[in-house]
Amino acid sequence: KVETACDLMHHPTGIRIFCTQERTQLKNKELAMQLLRSKLFELEQEKQAAEIKEQRLMQVGTGGRSEKIRTYNWKDSRCTDHRLGQNFNLDKVLAGELEPVVAACVAM
Repeated sequence: KVETACDLMHHPTGIRIFCTQERTQLKNKELAMQLLRSKLFELEQEKQAAEIKEQRLMQVGTGGRSEKIRTYNWKDSRCTDHRLGQNFNLDKVLAGELEPVVAACVAM
């Protein structure tokens, strides 16, 4: 009986495909190439998904206290802007008088 197996090796990734399903070597080679293409495509998709995930994680913060922009302290009637390091009157900020906050941001 004639050996019809096909053994493909993709050296850059180290993927090895060994195919003996068909009765002819040509069909085994075509099938092995299809399997290799699908494996390489799957690896590329995983790589792209990992890059997208990494980019998204960089954009989203941890939500920790150090990442807060503003703190509203009701007890002391104070609004603290952590980016500016300044305190503002809470009642005025809640009433919509944001001119001092905006002016401080522009001056920064």
